[in-house]
Amino acid sequence: MENQIFELQYAMDTFYFLVCGALVMWMAAGFSMLEAGLVRSKNTTEILAKNVSLFAVSCIMYLVSGYAIMYGGSYFLTGIAGGESLVTDALAASKENGFGGDSVYADASDFFFQVVFVATAMSIVSGAVAERMKLWAFLAFAVVMTGFIYPMEGAWTWNGDDVFGMYNLGDLGFSDFAGSGIVHMAGAAAALAGVLLLGARKGKYGPDGQVNAIPGANLPLATLGTFILWMGWFGFNGGSVLKLGDIASANSVAMVFLNTNAAAAGGAIAAMITAKLLFGKADLTMILNGALAGLVAITAEPSTPTALQATVFGMIGGVLVVFSILALDKLKIDDPVGAISVHGTCGILGLLLVPVTNSDVSFSGQIIGGLTIFIWVFGASLIVWGIIKAVMGIRVSEEDEYEGMDLVDCGMEAYPEFTGK
Repeated sequence: MENQIFELQYAMDTFYFLVCGALVMWMAAGFSMLEAGLVRSKNTTEILAKNVSLFAVSCIMYLVSGYAIMYGGSYFLTGIAGGESLVTDALAASKENGFGGDSVYADASDFFFQVVFVATAMSIVSGAVAERMKLWAFLAFAVVMTGFIYPMEGAWTWNGDDVFGMYNLGDLGFSDFAGSGIVHMAGAAAALAGVLLLGARKGKYGPDGQVNAIPGANLPLATLGTFILWMGWFGFNGGSVLKLGDIASANSVAMVFLNTNAAAAGGAIAAMITAKLLFGKADLTMILNGALAGLVAITAEPSTPTALQATVFGMIGGVLVVFSILALDKLKIDDPVGAISVHGTCGILGLLLVPVTNSDVSFSGQIIGGLTIFIWVFGASLIVWGIIKAVMGIRVSEEDEYEGMDLVDCGMEAYPEFTGK
């Protein structure tokens, strides 16, 4: 009877893990639609090609080296034993650790769930460098980011390895439940390094310091992308509970879903009000980024806050992202979709909010952990971007930028019937 109960719980936990992974994979569609909506029409096909390609590159590189670096397992040359032997081994481990204790699920499901997180981190980069970066230079960076840079900081955090043999982030009181820092801030740090070497789009900033708006071509697509990301985030945060097959875990999953949704709603409302106060208008792009900011802010700890606290945390993120976008423009850091502000600035916020509701986590641990992740990812990315720039260049010519990345890189337009040619 005990074996039958365990097998049912094992199957339920594994199925839940896989479904959440599929939801996170669907976030790739969200990033694609969001970015396609916020770039100009002449760059739509290329940004879509980037998002499809980066997802494929992420999956292959994490299979080849990323998972082995991060967790010490490999599926590239060796498979996974399945069937009865796997369940027997899992049951033995469960009895040793206490039945119904630590989550036990098929290793392959863990790999699948982890690989879609890697792709999410890389997706953050694509929007920030949009409209002026060479496609192949971007994909060359994606190989290193997903195969080495991200797995290294993932090993120091979720796997608990020592940072260069010196200290363990978990032992310092660091915690990041679903990846405000490990995934989102890391992606933003890599993006920031690329943007600093890449420079701004032509015409974005005037000689007297003025900031010129470059509107996106399709706000309905951007809105659809935001809703897809909002939905996928339930898998992102909910799946990080790791299991569902017992009462405590089921309650935790429900609370995570509730808080994730509340934070997104709070972020959207706060950003809308902030935009109205600053600009006199309800800026849709700020509302969209506000919702995403709330989601990023709650991702570091969605299980311990109350729904009210989650809403407030999301609202703080929604306000912060508006001012962060404005501040980066003042610094002439050109980010067409606001990715660095949403995922970087609000990723840091998410880390700093964890100790407010989780007494096992310290502010000092969060600061040290956040700095470790940022310095590593930003520094390593800056070196890789620099090498790629020296070898093949990272920016298209001024003529190609004017013509549009669709024709230059892909040889086709996203909306050919509207060009009048």
